[in-house]
Amino acid sequence: MIDIDDIDKDLIAPCGMNCRLCMAYQRKKNHCDGCRKDDGLKPNQCKVCIIKNCTTIQTNISGFCFECNSFPCHRLKQLDKRYRGKYHMSMLENLEFIKSSGMTAFLEKEKERWTCEKCGNIVCVHRDLCPTCNEPKKYE
Repeated sequence: MIDIDDIDKDLIAPCGMNCRLCMAYQRKKNHCDGCRKDDGLKPNQCKVCIIKNCTTIQTNISGFCFECNSFPCHRLKQLDKRYRGKYHMSMLENLEFIKSSGMTAFLEKEKERWTCEKCGNIVCVHRDLCPTCNEPKKYE
């Protein structure tokens, strides 16, 4: 079974994405360390991400998009729409939850939502099967 420490607050991207769930983070070869870490082995689209590189986010207190006067911006809305449709996850809902309930509650919710019921490992948001045991993901 996973520990809550396996979903680290530093892995929650400014847009609300949980990088721990990303296939780039979970892969063994050329492992990405998440949006908030140095660029290292990050996929190029993450290195040049408009949201990650937004100067408002880089200078606000929380480091999240919800503090911006333009929240949600056009780019974040587009990203959210794609993730809702393809991966059954909403960055906007994540950000609203973090803002209203705090990071600890969000991490607990993420642990519950993204833990494989069969093997107890963290699943990948980009895949329909658990990468450890191939159990189909259950969506809320």
